Amino acid sequence: MKERKWPTLFTKKEDCCGCTACFCICNQQAIQMVVDDEGFEYPVVNHNKCIKCYMCLDVCPIKHLTKEEKEK
Repeated sequence: MKERKWPTLFTKKEDCCGCTACFCICNQQAIQMVVDDEGFEYPVVNHNKCIKCYMCLDVCPIKHLTKEEKEK
């Protein structure tokens, strides 16, 4: 069986709206919201706690937008 990769919540800051949905849904408390130098909170996955269930990716509103919706 192929091992799952760590969930990638975003690759660019613009790909995260800071809604905390991923943080809230994580039963393992493996996601922390970390404040950047501009005061915006971004989710960070703790690989020591993450069980790779991907619930954080499933709940993300940005990941489910179509290409057209993202361009608006």
